[in-house]
Amino acid sequence: MIPQDTVDLILNTARIEDVIEDFVNLKRRGVNMIGVCPFHDEKTPSFIVSPTKGIYKCFGCGNAGNVSKFIMEHESVGYYEALKYLANKYNIEVVEREITAEERENQQLSEALYLINQYAYGYFNDQLFDTDEGKSVALSYYKERGYLEKTIKKWNLGYSNSVYDDFTKKAVKGKYNIDILKKSGLTSHSGGDFFKSRVMFSIHNLSGKIIAFAGRTLSSDKNQPKYINSPETEVYEKRKNLYGIYHAKTAIRKEDECLLVEGYTDVITLSQGGIENVVASSGTALTSSQIRLVNRFTKNIKVIFDGDSAGIGAALRGLDMILEEDMNVRLVLLPDGEDPDSYLKKVGSDSFRDFLDAEAKDFILFKTDLLLKEAGKDPIKRSRVITDIVSSIAKVPNAISRSNYIKTCSGLLDIGEKLLVTEVNKAVDRIKDSKYKEYQREKSKVAQQRFEQKSIIDTNAPPESIVPLPDLPEEEYNPNFVIGKDEYQERDLVRILISGGDALYDDKKKITVAQYLIHNLKEHLDDFDNPLYRSIFEIALNALKNKQEVNSRLYTNHIDSEIQKLAVNTTSFPYSLADWESRGVFLQTQPHPDKNFARDSLQSILRFRLRKAQRLIDTISKELKEEDKSDEDKILNIKILQQLLKDKNQIMLALNQIVS
Repeated sequence: MIPQDTVDLILNTARIEDVIEDFVNLKRRGVNMIGVCPFHDEKTPSFIVSPTKGIYKCFGCGNAGNVSKFIMEHESVGYYEALKYLANKYNIEVVEREITAEERENQQLSEALYLINQYAYGYFNDQLFDTDEGKSVALSYYKERGYLEKTIKKWNLGYSNSVYDDFTKKAVKGKYNIDILKKSGLTSHSGGDFFKSRVMFSIHNLSGKIIAFAGRTLSSDKNQPKYINSPETEVYEKRKNLYGIYHAKTAIRKEDECLLVEGYTDVITLSQGGIENVVASSGTALTSSQIRLVNRFTKNIKVIFDGDSAGIGAALRGLDMILEEDMNVRLVLLPDGEDPDSYLKKVGSDSFRDFLDAEAKDFILFKTDLLLKEAGKDPIKRSRVITDIVSSIAKVPNAISRSNYIKTCSGLLDIGEKLLVTEVNKAVDRIKDSKYKEYQREKSKVAQQRFEQKSIIDTNAPPESIVPLPDLPEEEYNPNFVIGKDEYQERDLVRILISGGDALYDDKKKITVAQYLIHNLKEHLDDFDNPLYRSIFEIALNALKNKQEVNSRLYTNHIDSEIQKLAVNTTSFPYSLADWESRGVFLQTQPHPDKNFARDSLQSILRFRLRKAQRLIDTISKELKEEDKSDEDKILNIKILQQLLKDKNQIMLALNQIVS
């Protein structure tokens, strides 16, 4: 664990323009710098770096953050790995404390799981190379599959012996907590080893940490499952992980294509054969999270399935989700009876590559051709095929791509292009409506979680402990999309606090904008509709209590990615103000925009309180019309209403608005 004072030193020392210029050619534009975005393909530069604010943002793809976020995204590493990268660049010594046995038991569960998994791999490795059982049973199995010793070590393969609790006893003797062992799934609830008499495959996350294991039986007993996997834990969610992604990510970037197969051995065999841009869904149905993981590295995905009917069915079921992520999807079906592992060994790496290139087919066109052959001349079946193909085309986000598919499929389906356009548009509208409703449900769920937390977010907490807000849907999801009633007022207060919290509100009294805002709003934090905006003010309140400065870096360096993202978006713009002051030309009628925070603070607070007062007035006015209210309740509501109207009028006078 890196001490917090070292984290602060690293982030305060690192110059974002220096770090990014190692990867991107930047040119000066006013106070900012601009270059071609490294996260998506573009010809016109839209990647802005602000040295003064310590942030970057691409106005093409939306990728944004601070210096540590850039390294995390570009190098595909975790938060602490990014900090170590920066520390090494600036020659900052990182001393990570050795933890005692007692601290090991009390440390955060996720870190404990990483440690126990690493220990388990060491045990499985020793069993493979240093025991007679491992050598005779497991090592010979790996060699029969053609795996070289360097491949076995690269992929962290191993062996679990047949003794009931051998691993568990050794782990406990090594001071590992038995409860953590059970939570990891390495030890069963009865105290025995979960994996016994199996060759072991280590599963890594994107930064290379071992997060789980898969064990394959070598027994011929059909009552034994062929593979068993670690259960899901705080560090392992099967639906979000792809086997081999850590080893494949560099090759995927280089080849600009990802090969997707089904099994662990398929990945290892292809990788050893020089085809390294390959990952596996580990025998499970493909998920949207796995697809988005690939999408971080390439837009092109080639899915390889066995050539039997089960393989074809699996391909058709999973690939619509890839279309939704706006990826280019091609499908390769291997000859009957072959899988990637067996076919590469049969024909060799070069012929295997040639086969993939020659046999890859566009998914929608392949699906159309296949389903039409199955339907024959049956009009009802053909109608179902058209509906199925319309559904797939509608999932393609890019309108131009959809148009091209419609033209091609119109001829294949023998249906008028105009009619096909109409049906696709209907399907697109249904998808937008469904996504919007799902977003609303998720937003309500997360908002409730954040409010239930009540306590101020700990800036030192690990990223996985923070409850993230769902991404806002694009406006095209629903033409009637309306943001929260007071979204603009709350967001403006957040903008002022993040961008100008350290500016002086009162020069004589040395009161900062942050102090002024918190003083006037700390009793009104529960009135915020948006829980993320409320968190922004809670962080400032906590910082002031601890005598810390409230500035933009408090938020752009925050460990919560949603807070960091909001901070970057509220402080970055696709343009720069002309530097006229350096040429002796000054604004005559108003302060520079970056010096307006003091004036804006009062106006924004007044507008915020006016909106809240009006909402209370509307609520009480509605209650007064209800017939089931007692006279006492009505009298009380009238008094409250009178006071609210008085407060509203005072605020309107301060805003120079017409008093009602």
